[in-house]
Amino acid sequence: MLRVLIVDDEELARRGLETRLEKYADIEICGLARNGREALLAVREQAPDLLFLDVQMPGMDGFDVLRCLAGRNMPEVIFVTAYDEFALKAFDANALDYLLKPINDERLRRAVERARRHADEMHAEEHRNKLLKFVCELTGRELTLDSALEAASGEHRAYPRRIAIRDGAETQCVDVKAIDWIDAAGDYMCVHAAGDTFVLRGTMKHLEGVLDPETFVRVHRSAIVNRHRVTAMRPHRNGEYFLQLGDATELKLSRKYKGNLERLADHI
Repeated sequence: MLRVLIVDDEELARRGLETRLEKYADIEICGLARNGREALLAVREQAPDLLFLDVQMPGMDGFDVLRCLAGRNMPEVIFVTAYDEFALKAFDANALDYLLKPINDERLRRAVERARRHADEMHAEEHRNKLLKFVCELTGRELTLDSALEAASGEHRAYPRRIAIRDGAETQCVDVKAIDWIDAAGDYMCVHAAGDTFVLRGTMKHLEGVLDPETFVRVHRSAIVNRHRVTAMRPHRNGEYFLQLGDATELKLSRKYKGNLERLADHI
C-alpha cells in the first residue's frame, strides 16, 4: 500500500484528487492538508509514502514545505501545479514528476505507476536527492566555506562564528549558531538556518571540520544537527532514533551514529 497525503489550498482540488485516487486498490489516503503548516504536521504524524503537493499556496507554498522537510524523512513527491511551460522545464530537467492542472486521468495513472516503481529504498534515496537539489537550486543561496575552512585548519584552530553567503553580486553572513541542521543531497548540501535554506557545494567531512563539535552533532551519513535545536527523541527500529526539531522537522539518527545519542540527550 502507498500511503498518500494530498496538499492543496483549494477544497475542490483536494476532494477531486482524493476521489480519483480512491479507484486505486493499493493507495490509502492518510490525510488532506489545506496549507503548508498542515502539510508539515501531517507528514510528521502520518509518515506518508507519497505527497501530492500543490506548488502555489498562499503563505507557505509547496517549495517552502520541501525546505522544511528533513531529507531522510522526505516522502516521494508529485507536484501539482498550474505553472507555465518555462517553469515546467525545471521539473523535467530534474526528473521530478508533476501533474498540470487541470489534472488529466491518464497523466495521473502514469504518475502513480512511477511512484509504485520508486517505492523501494534505493529509488527513494535517489528521489530525495533530486528533490533537495531542486529546492537548493530554486530557493537557496550559495554558502561559501573557503575562509572558514582556512581558519578551522590553522595552527590556532578557531571555529567561525559567521559564514559568508554569496547572494548574486552581494555577500552577506549567517550566524553559525543560527544553523538548525544540514542535510546532503548528492553533490550539494542544504544548510537550514533561521527559516532559510543555503546551498553548499562540498562534503559533510569538510563541513564537520568547520563546525564546533560542542554544538553540531553528526546523526546520519548525510545529516548534521545543532543539538540545541533538538526538543525530543523517540526510538525507532534497529537502534535508530527520530529527533524532533521544534514543531515540524524530524531527523533520523542512524545506528552508525548511536554513540552521539548521549551528547544530544544531555541537552533535552
